[in-house]
Amino acid sequence: MADSGTGRRTKVERVLETYGLEEWGDRLEAEWLGEGGERTSLRDLAAELNRAIVRAALENARGSVVSSDVESAYRTLVSGDAPESDRIRKRRELERAGVDVDSLASDVVSHQAIHTYLRRVRDAEFERDQGDRLERKSETVQRLASRTRAVTDTTVEELVNAGLVTDRDYDVVVDLRVVCNDCGRDYGVGELFERGGCDCS
Repeated sequence: MADSGTGRRTKVERVLETYGLEEWGDRLEAEWLGEGGERTSLRDLAAELNRAIVRAALENARGSVVSSDVESAYRTLVSGDAPESDRIRKRRELERAGVDVDSLASDVVSHQAIHTYLRRVRDAEFERDQGDRLERKSETVQRLASRTRAVTDTTVEELVNAGLVTDRDYDVVVDLRVVCNDCGRDYGVGELFERGGCDCS
């Protein structure tokens, strides 16, 4: 689908233009929709695009670059996997090479930013197609939780009747939570599905 070009520009639109990566618009949409193959997740798309942004920034400063330089800069500045000492060292190295590290860091995109771009700008329709699937999956999890609660309630009652558990007024609570290991925030399963995942950067 063609870009709509209407309304306020999204971050992804601006970044693609800034780094001369306009052709990525078609690529992001095609990979997300799985055109001609397997779908690519929003997180993986963000990683791919951020590597392309890093490459473009290095090329603008240095000219030609090799893939190992791109990966090193991406790992230390973007992915968050590198120790603080490595990030400081890489930052100084890039600044000496003429890279505006602060601008580069602010131009890194999240998977949520890509989702906004695909839906709002390119009007990609995958989410509509998957709406029923999300609802079905949510209902499946809720049924499992209800089943677990019912089985546990029955088991407690049986053990009370057998004298193996003290006779008290018990309530069984099944609270399924999903924790994002990137930021530590936790969500109810239904909330996570409705939000399309955690939006931490």
